Amino acid sequence: MEPELVYKTLANATRRQILRWLKSPGEHFDECEYQRRGLEFSSGVCVSDIGAKTGLAQSVVSSYLQGMQRAGLLESERIGKWTYYRRNEKAIREFVDFMSEEL
Repeated sequence: MEPELVYKTLANATRRQILRWLKSPGEHFDECEYQRRGLEFSSGVCVSDIGAKTGLAQSVVSSYLQGMQRAGLLESERIGKWTYYRRNEKAIREFVDFMSEEL
Protein backbone atom coordinates (compact mmCIF):
# COMPACT_ATOMS: atom_id res chain seq x y z
CA MET A 1 0.00 0.00 0.00
CA GLU A 2 1.24 3.46 -0.91
CA PRO A 3 -0.48 5.89 1.47
CA GLU A 4 0.19 8.93 -0.73
CA LEU A 5 -1.57 7.27 -3.65
CA VAL A 6 -4.55 6.41 -1.45
CA TYR A 7 -4.69 10.00 -0.12
CA LYS A 8 -4.75 11.38 -3.67
CA THR A 9 -7.44 8.92 -4.67
CA LEU A 10 -9.63 9.77 -1.69
CA ALA A 11 -9.25 13.51 -2.27
CA ASN A 12 -11.90 13.26 -5.01
CA ALA A 13 -15.52 13.33 -3.77
CA THR A 14 -16.83 11.14 -6.61
CA ARG A 15 -14.26 8.45 -5.88
CA ARG A 16 -15.25 8.48 -2.21
CA GLN A 17 -18.90 8.21 -3.25
CA ILE A 18 -18.14 5.21 -5.46
CA LEU A 19 -16.46 3.49 -2.50
CA ARG A 20 -19.57 4.14 -0.39
CA TRP A 21 -21.83 2.70 -3.12
CA LEU A 22 -19.65 -0.38 -3.46
CA LYS A 23 -19.72 -0.92 0.29
CA SER A 24 -23.45 -1.76 0.04
CA PRO A 25 -24.14 -2.34 -3.67
CA GLY A 26 -27.59 -3.82 -3.01
CA GLU A 27 -28.74 -0.45 -1.70
CA HIS A 28 -27.47 1.49 -4.71
CA PHE A 29 -27.71 -0.77 -7.76
CA ASP A 30 -30.42 -3.00 -9.27
CA GLU A 31 -29.70 -6.47 -7.92
CA CYS A 32 -32.49 -8.02 -10.02
CA GLU A 33 -30.64 -7.12 -13.20
CA TYR A 34 -27.54 -8.89 -11.94
CA GLN A 35 -29.52 -11.96 -10.93
CA ARG A 36 -31.05 -12.12 -14.43
CA ARG A 37 -27.50 -12.33 -15.77
CA GLY A 38 -26.61 -15.03 -13.24
CA LEU A 39 -24.34 -12.70 -11.29
CA GLU A 40 -24.07 -11.54 -7.71
CA PHE A 41 -22.62 -8.37 -6.27
CA SER A 42 -19.76 -10.44 -4.85
CA SER A 43 -18.34 -10.27 -8.41
CA GLY A 44 -18.58 -6.50 -8.24
CA VAL A 45 -20.57 -3.81 -9.99
CA CYS A 46 -20.32 -3.19 -13.72
CA VAL A 47 -18.47 -0.09 -14.88
CA SER A 48 -21.48 0.98 -16.94
CA ASP A 49 -23.77 0.89 -13.88
CA ILE A 50 -21.31 2.94 -11.83
CA GLY A 51 -20.99 5.39 -14.71
CA ALA A 52 -24.74 5.77 -15.06
CA LYS A 53 -25.07 6.48 -11.35
CA THR A 54 -22.34 9.14 -11.37
CA GLY A 55 -23.64 10.85 -14.50
CA LEU A 56 -20.05 11.24 -15.70
CA ALA A 57 -18.63 10.14 -19.04
CA GLN A 58 -17.66 6.47 -19.23
CA SER A 59 -14.03 7.41 -19.89
CA VAL A 60 -13.88 9.51 -16.71
CA VAL A 61 -15.45 6.77 -14.59
CA SER A 62 -13.13 4.15 -16.07
CA SER A 63 -10.15 6.36 -15.28
CA TYR A 64 -11.37 6.84 -11.69
CA LEU A 65 -11.91 3.11 -11.20
CA GLN A 66 -8.52 2.19 -12.64
CA GLY A 67 -6.86 4.74 -10.37
CA MET A 68 -8.70 3.36 -7.37
CA GLN A 69 -7.53 -0.11 -8.33
CA ARG A 70 -3.92 1.09 -8.67
CA ALA A 71 -4.22 2.58 -5.18
CA GLY A 72 -5.35 -0.86 -3.96
CA LEU A 73 -8.85 0.23 -2.94
CA LEU A 74 -10.66 -1.82 -5.61
CA GLU A 75 -10.39 -5.21 -7.24
CA SER A 76 -11.75 -5.99 -10.68
CA GLU A 77 -13.04 -9.03 -12.50
CA ARG A 78 -13.61 -9.34 -16.21
CA ILE A 79 -16.79 -11.26 -17.09
CA GLY A 80 -17.42 -11.45 -20.81
CA LYS A 81 -16.90 -8.01 -22.28
CA TRP A 82 -17.62 -6.19 -19.03
CA THR A 83 -15.43 -5.30 -16.06
CA TYR A 84 -16.86 -5.48 -12.56
CA TYR A 85 -15.36 -3.65 -9.59
CA ARG A 86 -15.62 -4.41 -5.87
CA ARG A 87 -13.95 -2.99 -2.79
CA ASN A 88 -10.67 -4.47 -1.60
CA GLU A 89 -11.69 -4.70 2.04
CA LYS A 90 -8.31 -6.00 3.18
CA ALA A 91 -6.46 -3.03 1.69
CA ILE A 92 -9.04 -0.57 3.02
CA ARG A 93 -8.64 -2.05 6.51
CA GLU A 94 -4.84 -1.81 6.21
CA PHE A 95 -5.13 1.86 5.24
CA VAL A 96 -7.51 2.57 8.14
CA ASP A 97 -5.08 0.85 10.52
CA PHE A 98 -2.19 2.82 9.06
CA MET A 99 -4.11 6.08 9.54
CA SER A 100 -4.97 5.25 13.15
CA GLU A 101 -1.30 4.58 13.90
CA GLU A 102 0.05 7.44 11.80
CA LEU A 103 -2.20 10.19 13.14
